Amino acid sequence: MGVSCGVQRVFWMKTWRNCAVAVLSAATVLSAASSGLMAETMEAALIKAYQDNPQLNAQRALVRATDENVPQALSGYRPRVGVTTSSGVQRTALSEQSLNPNGSTGSATPIAQTLVPITYGMTASQILYNGLQNANRTRTAESQVMAAREALRIMEQNILLSAATSYMDVLRDTAGVQIQQTYVASLRQVLEQTKKRFSRGDVTTTDVSEAQAQLAGAEATLLAAGSNLSTSKARYEAVVGNAPQNLAPGAPVDRFIPNNLDAAINVALVQNPNVTASQYGVDVAYLQVKISEGALFPTVAVQASVQNAINSQLLIPEQFSASVIGQLSIPLYQGGGEYSLIRQSKENVGQQRLNLDFILRQVRQAVAQSWAQLEAAKGEVQKAKEQVTAAEAAVAGLLKEIRVGERTTLDLLIVQQNLVNARTLLITAQHDRVVASYNLVAAIGLLSAQVLGLPTPIYDPGVHYQQVRDAWIGIRIPNGQ
Repeated sequence: MGVSCGVQRVFWMKTWRNCAVAVLSAATVLSAASSGLMAETMEAALIKAYQDNPQLNAQRALVRATDENVPQALSGYRPRVGVTTSSGVQRTALSEQSLNPNGSTGSATPIAQTLVPITYGMTASQILYNGLQNANRTRTAESQVMAAREALRIMEQNILLSAATSYMDVLRDTAGVQIQQTYVASLRQVLEQTKKRFSRGDVTTTDVSEAQAQLAGAEATLLAAGSNLSTSKARYEAVVGNAPQNLAPGAPVDRFIPNNLDAAINVALVQNPNVTASQYGVDVAYLQVKISEGALFPTVAVQASVQNAINSQLLIPEQFSASVIGQLSIPLYQGGGEYSLIRQSKENVGQQRLNLDFILRQVRQAVAQSWAQLEAAKGEVQKAKEQVTAAEAAVAGLLKEIRVGERTTLDLLIVQQNLVNARTLLITAQHDRVVASYNLVAAIGLLSAQVLGLPTPIYDPGVHYQQVRDAWIGIRIPNGQ
């Protein structure tokens, strides 16, 4: 009997030791540095998403398209010049009355005349004043460009946040699969040994059934963990552009977070791109009122033209003319549509201002919520570590009791499950800790490649804007950004 107890004790200690070592190594995926030479880092994933994500690049193209609103508005200051020419054949039939020698009128003799007129000329017109509509259209276009740049910042934040979150999801789910794989392997050993002990009469069918039930539950959990990992990898590839390979641990970005909640909210109200985009929306709506009001003002324009007509069959074969004409147009009543547009534009201003107030409230809420989540995540990591320590102590105490025969197979299965749960909670808490920091930085409005200091060329939307702003002619897209 003493030999049997000794064998059992060695088995349980070996089984536990194998399980614990494997679980510990899997759980440290999120907190220890990777030893692989080809490990992909969080920074590399963020850089790739920043450079190659199609959503982000599409938003950049939209900003470049919006840049063209400015030269279109500036074209209202410039003259319009056109050249006209015409040519054709003109045939005219005349009749001439013939006279008899005695002075009486004879029969009419038809006369046909064919002309080939050629006319060409040039016309130029310039608006001198139209109720400042050109100036307000230009300012509107510039505000639209700035709003588009803020929308680009929003997209950049969303992509970087998605990349960071999917990166941490893969790490978490990879560790979870490793923990469950090791746990399933250890339970299979427990079941096999329990069956052997049952055949010797050392345990009952209850012990075998408990081991089988625990193994079946662990295998089901492993299948679910594998499914979660596949989903996380697919999401990572969609955002970053490549399948995850040996990801290195991620780290929080607390260094970009202000010291207290009030400071974080104050920064967000200035830096958050949703706020600044909404502010430019108010500007655009206000300027639209000014454009609509410009329809009530007079329009002053000047038009110059030159024309040359050539017809060699006429007595005067060539005629040249030139003119410069000033035009003044004063609108008196145009059906009332212009007044309706003004009222509508003013309502749009009110709507945009209310939308800005709503955005400001949303930003405050988002920062406060993200701040609370980050603080909770910090506490969860600490409590999860304490839980793991307590679970390890419980297992160590159980092993001592097993040596003297005071514990059963069920007791071992329970403490093993508790330790696995504690390790799973720890890797989840470590994941949430990093993701919460990125969420808070995004809510503040500081989640960008420039602020994060990513070693990659920073996309500057101002390059393309300067290339096209004062372009008078040309259909080729600039080679810049």
